[in-house]
Amino acid sequence: MKNSLISIITVCFNSELHIEQTIQSVIRQTLNNVEYIIIDGASRDDTMDIIKKYDAFIDYWISEPDKGIADAMNKGLKAAKGDYILFLHADDYLVHADVLEKAALYIDKEHDLFLFNLYFSDNGNKTLVKPRGLNWWINFKTGVLHQGAICSKVLFEKIGNFDTNFKIAMDYDFFLRAHRTKIIAKKIDIPLSVMRKTGISSRLDWPSLHERFAEERQTHLKNCPNYFLRIIYLTYWSAYISYKYLSCRSGRS
Repeated sequence: MKNSLISIITVCFNSELHIEQTIQSVIRQTLNNVEYIIIDGASRDDTMDIIKKYDAFIDYWISEPDKGIADAMNKGLKAAKGDYILFLHADDYLVHADVLEKAALYIDKEHDLFLFNLYFSDNGNKTLVKPRGLNWWINFKTGVLHQGAICSKVLFEKIGNFDTNFKIAMDYDFFLRAHRTKIIAKKIDIPLSVMRKTGISSRLDWPSLHERFAEERQTHLKNCPNYFLRIIYLTYWSAYISYKYLSCRSGRS
């Protein structure tokens, strides 16, 4: 599917520190069929100056207040014309200039979701992360990171866009819905992007963890298909929250 259009969507807010590297990693791609979209949430720092610097290379950008990350991502989807979508936010960047050209070789009509490896960067130290995919484990924890997931536009038509009720777990909710809908993901063993340890889902203080866990639990209940699994979820969360709280207090989180 090398001739298919891939839309890259970057959602950002006050992202002056890293967004230039994100933009450069996209506009330097050797693949010709790439559409680049930036959705900014009315940044108050120098983010907009950086975006305007690359205006000629960006297909669509907007800067206005939004209702959160999910709302901004949905705005990007509405603007996207591509056959396939990749969310690459302002803390992320593509690994090298020809990675999309290589990734396009693995895209086929038989799948709606393509899962690539990524690097997790913590102060410059990179760790390779491979997606678990849409298997039994995603019932409890996400096995997909959006920085390494290329989705067909058809997938959003099948299961809907991101739920704006979630501030953090909107991508987990989306991929759990994909799993519930029996979507079959194709895993590709090459790194696609780098994810910095700077995003909201990377925070390890207890208030942030507690907020994330609350949303994950809500995701479980929202997408729970039967009473039996609901009982399992209630048991799981009663034990998991206590375990994570004690781990956080002891510095093992």
